[in-house]
Amino acid sequence: MKSLQILKKHTVLTGIVFSILLFMAAVFLYPGGSYFDPYSQGFDWQHNYFSNLFSKTAINGMPNSARFWSIAGMFFLCLSFALFFIRFTKSIPSKSGQLVIKYAGVTSMIFAFLTVTPLHDLMISISASLALITIFYITIFLFKTDQNSLKVLGVITLLISYFSSYIYFTQNFIDLLPLMQKITLLINLSFVLSVEYLLHQ
Repeated sequence: MKSLQILKKHTVLTGIVFSILLFMAAVFLYPGGSYFDPYSQGFDWQHNYFSNLFSKTAINGMPNSARFWSIAGMFFLCLSFALFFIRFTKSIPSKSGQLVIKYAGVTSMIFAFLTVTPLHDLMISISASLALITIFYITIFLFKTDQNSLKVLGVITLLISYFSSYIYFTQNFIDLLPLMQKITLLINLSFVLSVEYLLHQ
């Protein structure tokens, strides 16, 4: 019984760790090729997008053995984020805020997972828009707490996420996008886990 309570308490963290392990396996198995250099070997953290891991064929033309692992990693990542959004709503009194965060957040993660399909670009557009709304609402509620570190982290997360979206939608500074993708994911992971533990604490 106690072990189940511990697992329930750390479900979001467990899902995120599991997704990272699956993504690392995918990165290790990716044959190679990027839009910067189609003939490169392996996964280039500076020039490859995570979406390159989802394709049946790697950019260098070889069968992509990373595909299964990356899709599984994306599933658990989106599931963990969706669970976080649902759990966060239990910490705020506003019914309207609960509805926005829960439904916009969960829906954004559904579309985020669908980026593994050929409709990647459309799914990214919808998911990113809904996710930015969700993070914005969460940050607003964080400003009503005494957790100054979470307030700062929320603003940083918003700024980096908006900048990445700006690059994606405008194609300005597009060479930075693969690297910004990793930075944005890292800051969002930090934000989610920090709120998950520090706010409840």
